[in-house]
Amino acid sequence: MKDNQDIREQIKKIRDLVNSKNPIVTEHIQEIKKTYLVEQPIKDTPKIDDRYNVPSAVEDEIKDTDDKKNDFEQGYRISGGLLVLHGNSSKDTELNTDDKKNFQETMDEFVSEVSDLANFGQLNVYNNNVDWSGKIVDFDLDFYFTIGESNGIYVSGDMVKVDENFLTAINKLQTFYEKFKSKWAKVLASRKKTQPAKS
Repeated sequence: MKDNQDIREQIKKIRDLVNSKNPIVTEHIQEIKKTYLVEQPIKDTPKIDDRYNVPSAVEDEIKDTDDKKNDFEQGYRISGGLLVLHGNSSKDTELNTDDKKNFQETMDEFVSEVSDLANFGQLNVYNNNVDWSGKIVDFDLDFYFTIGESNGIYVSGDMVKVDENFLTAINKLQTFYEKFKSKWAKVLASRKKTQPAKS
């Protein structure tokens, strides 16, 4: 109880000081209020729209994206896999029997030649390249194939044990990539032949 009494006495002393007519105390209180309690405008700061033109930046970003990306895309579910065709018109995204057959063969061949425990991502067919990703479940290893503008096979995994089985799987993946590249390069060439010439 004594602590509460001390606190009350301290609060009373502070109130008396604040309410006093002592000019020194009043001056200090006014200075504290001016410094800490009154908002003061910040001078010489540019307006937000002067520093960064948001609409213009967004338009520039959309333009850059449009330059790299096709206008149309259409996905097709084929035997549990997803084939996505990208093109400049809806006609470019129509599925033909060769595309369907090649995609089905690619998945079947991967299962028989690389790993029967695989999860496939979507296979994207663009005007100038093809990319495909997935995961080899045995090794918890992600793979990414790309052909066309940037050829290559990429893998990533988290703490993958490098042993004989892993090296065998990587060799199978590399061998399969060459087959994949050959097959889908023909698909790209075929699709370019069937597209109408631009005027």
